[in-house]
Amino acid sequence: MFLSYRFLATGNSFSSLHFEFLLGVSTISRIVRQTCDVIWQTLRGAVMPEPVADLWIQIAEGFYVDAQFPNCIGALDGKHIRVKKPPHSGSRYFNYKQYFSVVLMALADSKYKFIIVDIGAYGSTADARIFSTSRMGVRLQANQLALPEPRLLPGSTGPPAPFVIVADEGFALTPHVMRPFPRRNLTDSRRIFNYRLSRARRYVECAFGILSHKWRVLLSSLQMAPDNATKVIQACVILHNFVRIHDGTSEVDDFEAGTSSSSAGLDQTLHGRPGSAGLAVRALYEEYFSSPEGALLWQMDVVHGRL
Repeated sequence: MFLSYRFLATGNSFSSLHFEFLLGVSTISRIVRQTCDVIWQTLRGAVMPEPVADLWIQIAEGFYVDAQFPNCIGALDGKHIRVKKPPHSGSRYFNYKQYFSVVLMALADSKYKFIIVDIGAYGSTADARIFSTSRMGVRLQANQLALPEPRLLPGSTGPPAPFVIVADEGFALTPHVMRPFPRRNLTDSRRIFNYRLSRARRYVECAFGILSHKWRVLLSSLQMAPDNATKVIQACVILHNFVRIHDGTSEVDDFEAGTSSSSAGLDQTLHGRPGSAGLAVRALYEEYFSSPEGALLWQMDVVHGRL
């Protein structure tokens, strides 16, 4: 077990570990693979359980307290993990950053823990496609993630807003996935929405940073087959959550603390085409963030570059 932790924490090659532990390279490879399997199977249910309605609400409360983004149930993004080129794979693993990779698609909470992950997609595949075809994306589209019913935003009189995931421009806009407005011809209210969304979305980027610097094997190229690389990434994700839960957070929280459409009209739009429904939900949040009930004291200074 210590050998496997040493590999995950340092990223030392199997050849280096051969001299350190006086074991054959093939033996070390087998031990690491089997240990990563055990870590994933044993700890997954305890540190990354299947989300239910109560857990989604708890996550949303965390985002409201930490990032002032209400009804947010996670920050979504993909991280490319370097791997050696698999034989006969063509360009499937070759990503836009010009190296071979598999993708860790993750939904993170405001405590930098991973809620749901999808690991192992080809590096050449766009984030939006990976998410839409992942088990997480398919279940979200089919309303099978046990999300709570829409609820009023704090201080708002209506209509109720759906619980949403925040993401970057690489993802499609849907009723439950919010992406920023395009950067051209932005109004103040749209700039404010983009700013508020970015404050919530950066939690997943921070989670990736903490993950890779704690488990430094992810900073190097994984010299193994993609299936084995997936096992290593799974183990790192589970150990990351285990450490976050049991050791708590030592980072200084540098985040500053700080409406009139009918409910029937929004309900009708939500049951229409996905694109129209996503636009309607984003407009609802845009309006709220610029309203007296949802505004932050400093947001206008930020969007106009005065802070």
